Amino acid sequence: MSSDIYRSYTASERRRRARAVFGGVRQAAADAPTSRHEKRIDRIDAAAEERGAREQASMRRQLDTSRDAVAAAKTGVRTADRAGRDAAKRALRTAEDTLKRTERAARKLGL
Repeated sequence: MSSDIYRSYTASERRRRARAVFGGVRQAAADAPTSRHEKRIDRIDAAAEERGAREQASMRRQLDTSRDAVAAAKTGVRTADRAGRDAAKRALRTAEDTLKRTERAARKLGL
């Protein structure tokens, strides 16, 4: 697997891929053709790569949304009157917490 490509495997795909790798190794050891297993692994990898690309795109959108929410909350604190300042600060803390969680998840995806 290449490190620059993010793939998101389901549990079933992990099991099927492991079986295909094991079958390919067994057949390679017996000097038998392994193209059937290689094709199966390629199909699983392609599906996981597509899913990974979708997850990364979704995470980028979520990260942008969270950053926009923090910016809006900061503006709300700056423009709030005395009565609404506490609520605006709470909204800012909530937005910042959400951004921290989103950034942590994005780092796990390699963004």
